[in-house]
Amino acid sequence: MKDYHINVFYSEEDEGYIADIPDLECCSAFGETPETALGEALQAKAAWLEAAKIAGKPIPPPRYRPLIYQHA
Repeated sequence: MKDYHINVFYSEEDEGYIADIPDLECCSAFGETPETALGEALQAKAAWLEAAKIAGKPIPPPRYRPLIYQHA
């Protein structure tokens, strides 16, 4: 099953971890640990998809793949 890629990284400015989902515009979350940020991002993803569905907006398919995972 394909799912959305989630980037998790440490932000010095925010002093915590950010998790974002590149395929879903403006879908990101914050946490004090990578695990917390990931859990929050999964909740944000569910809310994003539900809001798009209710609003009748298109839901993009999972497409983003980091360069290190792409094959020629």
